[in-house]
Amino acid sequence: MILVTGGAGFIGSNLVAGLEENGAGAIAVCDRKGAGGDGRNIAKRQLAASIEPEALFPFLEQHRSEMRAVFHLGATSSTMETDAGLFARNNYHLSLDLWHWCAREEVRFIYASSAATYGGGEMGFDDDGSGEALAALRPLNLYGRSKHLFDRKVAALIANDTPRPPQWVGLKFFNVFGPNEYHKGNQKSVVATAYPAAAQSEPVRLFKSHDPRYADGGQLRDFIWVGDCVAVMLWLLAHDEVNGLYNVGTGQARSFDDLAGALFAALEREPEIEYIDMPEAIRERYQYFTEARMARLRSAGYEEPFTSLEDGVASYVRDYLNRKDPYR
Repeated sequence: MILVTGGAGFIGSNLVAGLEENGAGAIAVCDRKGAGGDGRNIAKRQLAASIEPEALFPFLEQHRSEMRAVFHLGATSSTMETDAGLFARNNYHLSLDLWHWCAREEVRFIYASSAATYGGGEMGFDDDGSGEALAALRPLNLYGRSKHLFDRKVAALIANDTPRPPQWVGLKFFNVFGPNEYHKGNQKSVVATAYPAAAQSEPVRLFKSHDPRYADGGQLRDFIWVGDCVAVMLWLLAHDEVNGLYNVGTGQARSFDDLAGALFAALEREPEIEYIDMPEAIRERYQYFTEARMARLRSAGYEEPFTSLEDGVASYVRDYLNRKDPYR
């Protein structure tokens, strides 16, 4: 059995679909009841079990002899959330409890970190998992700090040669877009947010730049198609010799203007963009540039190409957003 925490969420539900399509066997999901668009993200899946977070560890104990791997993708992920205790409970302590359980029971453990751990990018985007390298990073928000805190804890556990899962991998996802993100509100990708306006031939709204180094719409992100994230996780499942902390991006930063242009191109319409002021609440915590350094994952043996921004957006529009049923 494979357990996916956050399995009704965006990346989690896409992973569950990928596991099912690849004949991975019994799959269990741990998530809040009604999560993922009132369950629509996983409505098409044949699950062995769907459990609430409060039942997680009793479930693991009951099925420990069957458990092959835990993909820990569940988290409090809003970059606007201000409850530090919530982040500590959900993103650090729960992760640590799962790590120790997987180490004790010899179950593989693959967890979601985040590119938010890099903060403003002053120290670059190198996925060096050593304690020294991680200590230099300065995340900009509580979400990034909570993910970073767990990355540092893992580094300390490994350095001290404490018991560890037979395979352990942390994945620093960059700017992911694709189907099943519709429940995320203001945390949705710009593609999903802008699609309704673009489809109605209305202007797409992008944030103005409040950094003189970047033009309006020229802010840069490493946008990655969710299918590529799933492909990396499925590859890791097939390669239990791979351990460590890895970036998951394309390795190429693109602008928000590029993203909007790809959306209009997929709709066969001329781009029309309106720039609006960025909310003051996020200006000091805004990442103007992200670009994954992908050499470490490539060195580990991952050889599949990453989907271009244009092809990913076109697939998203054609196969999901333009359809009556946009769910995977």
